[in-house]
Parts: sequence; C-alpha cells; structure tokens
Amino acid sequence: MIKKTVLILALLIFNVLEVSMAQKATSIIGKWYNTEKDAIIEIFEERGKFFGRVVWLKEPLENGRPVLDSNNADRTKRNNPIIGLKLLENFEFKAGIWENGTIYDPRNGKTYSSTIRQKSERVLEVRGFIGLSLIGRTVEWTRAE
Repeated sequence: MIKKTVLILALLIFNVLEVSMAQKATSIIGKWYNTEKDAIIEIFEERGKFFGRVVWLKEPLENGRPVLDSNNADRTKRNNPIIGLKLLENFEFKAGIWENGTIYDPRNGKTYSSTIRQKSERVLEVRGFIGLSLIGRTVEWTRAE
C-alpha cells in the first residue's frame, strides 16, 4: 500500500514537472489585457528576451489629446504617449518563469523588478517588486482576443 502511494505521488510530481518544463518560452507572445482591462499589452520577443508595449487603451484620449506618460520620473519622457510605451523589458525564460525583467507602472511613474508566470493558456501572473520578490504585488493579465 505504501509503495503504491509513493508511486502515485511520484507520477503526479513527474506530470506537474513535465507540464511546466514543456511550456515554451514563446507561449506568452501575444496581446494581454491588464488586470483592470483598460489596456492591452502586446508581448513580443527580441534577441531572445521578452518585452511588452501598450497597444490599446480603453480611454486613449484626455482632453482630446493622446494620454501621456505624465507621471514618469524622467521629466524628458512625460510627453510620450502611453500607447506604444514599453512596460515590460528584458525578461528571460528560465524553467517555466520569465524573470530578470522590469515592469513600468505609468500610473505612478515607477519601475519594478518583475517575474511572469503563465497560470494557464489564457492567464498570466505578473509580479512586480522592489528588492526581494517576497515584498511586492501580483496581478493577473488575461489573453486578449
């Protein structure tokens, strides 16, 4: 009975590992709604690293003009439109996780260290943090059709 239980547990662990290892680095490429569903971010690959830029906003205009990156800590970038802005930069795929990248939050003008995990074909877990990844915030993005 104990041997059978151990064998079943080993097979379950193997299947979980196999699924996570079978995940392709390119599986996050495409368009994703942010948590609030007021923006779409297109994730793409460039020279083996992954990036993401804003390609759609629910409200692209403010006072009849394109919404700008007005909260950017770098004053020279505050007149740049949000549409086209790179939010995700330099992610590397390692063992089922995209890591060593950064995420920029235009709502507060800050850039955070970040990791991305693919929860399912339709859902990404995007985590931003300062310093230790234990201290941060995780949000879910859903694939846009």
